[in-house]
Amino acid sequence: QVQLVESGGGLVQPGGSLRLSCAASRSIGSAYAMAWHRQAPGKQREFIASISSAGSTNYADSVKGRFVISRDSAENTVYLQMNSLKPEDTAVYYCRYLTTMGNYWGQGTQVTVSS
Repeated sequence: QVQLVESGGGLVQPGGSLRLSCAASRSIGSAYAMAWHRQAPGKQREFIASISSAGSTNYADSVKGRFVISRDSAENTVYLQMNSLKPEDTAVYYCRYLTTMGNYWGQGTQVTVSS
């Protein structure tokens, strides 16, 4: 089992920034990738960004150029730096730990972009 704890969400004005953190109970080096997803009210959960064990990153078109995923292997933590936030970024953001034996999810952190 892997426990994931997200933090850093909150209320921010349009154009603002937030940094989300995801702390894992197991070494993130054991995952072949770490990812962020989000789910807005009434919508399906969607992929936002991922970082592989080799450090390769991938982003959804909707956040490319605004969000940056990174990791600190020593701290077993993955981050999502979110800039130029828009109201449509409002959602619960989830961290995901991917292994060949299965995936693990955090409980989510709410991000609300509103003036």
